[in-house]
Amino acid sequence: MRIVLAPDSFKGTATATEAARALADGWRSVRPGDELVPLPMADGGEGTLDAVTTAHPGSTLHEVAGCTGPDGAPVTGRYALLPDGTALVELATASGLPLLGGRLAPLTATTRGTGETIAAALDAGATAVTVALGGSASTDGGAGLLGALGLHVRGRSGARLPDGGGALAALGSIDLSTLRAAPPGGVRLLTDVTNPLLGPDGAAAVYGPQKGAGATDTALLERGLRRFAELLGGDPDQPGAGAAGGTAYGLAAAWGARITPGAAAVADLLGLDAALAGADVVVTGEGRFDATSLLGKAVGEVIARAERAAVPVRVVAGDSADERALTLVSLAGDGSDARRRAAHWLFRAGAALARSFDPATD
Repeated sequence: MRIVLAPDSFKGTATATEAARALADGWRSVRPGDELVPLPMADGGEGTLDAVTTAHPGSTLHEVAGCTGPDGAPVTGRYALLPDGTALVELATASGLPLLGGRLAPLTATTRGTGETIAAALDAGATAVTVALGGSASTDGGAGLLGALGLHVRGRSGARLPDGGGALAALGSIDLSTLRAAPPGGVRLLTDVTNPLLGPDGAAAVYGPQKGAGATDTALLERGLRRFAELLGGDPDQPGAGAAGGTAYGLAAAWGARITPGAAAVADLLGLDAALAGADVVVTGEGRFDATSLLGKAVGEVIARAERAAVPVRVVAGDSADERALTLVSLAGDGSDARRRAAHWLFRAGAALARSFDPATD
């Protein structure tokens, strides 16, 4: 049989690559003769860079030393140069929330490091850019990122404003004259959210509190993003514009970037449809499988494409109330052990699926 293994990450316990490997090892321990096709998934957030480069053997990974982290401290950026000349950048690598180490900075966190990573990729010859937007630490509308590409934001006195969404409320002018041109192949943004930039469903109101913003901070960030949009133009109401603290809006307005559903774009980059052709079963999964898993997330995308291809689906989850999912908690009998030894229980899950799968019943 031909088995496609396309899990998302089991956040905090196993990356998508680790999950696919453990599931494959478990399956192989029971049915060593089957053809296994590991295809780790992502939805435009954590793990996108690894998932896409794993599926493109001709890709090259590059590190960019000395990028500006979300708190201003130096970090190392990373991008992948795909065989077609596209640079794939994962925003969380240089501008992600975990880089703050728990010291949240809702008003001053910046996306500048991601812009520096993009600039390095263009300097190296990238002809197009794809940015995975998940995991942002900031709510700066992408001003820091664009600043690294030559955009200047100034206060009403003409002085340059410091990085961070908290400063944007004092914005007096934007200078686009020195902004670097977008690459000829265009810019694509991957996200699993549809929030606009502003308002009760916008970047500040919905995601600001997750990044440490209290009520006063959130109101200031909202004013800053509104002022930024007044001067930069574009479409702040576009679905997805609020992704990554408004970074999607900034890149769309200044560089004409296209906002696209992350899971679908990653599935295309991975060649999921081609992998499903002729498959006997696809195994997918994530840490928590529930109704939201079918709404723009990686697992939902795999399930939808498998159904279109008439390929049976098996779902493995860390935990779930859905009876369709085989859970690591049920196998381990203990939630903490399931999280602590996720790779072991994913191996056991792969073995259990191999033992139970009978193509004659599907």
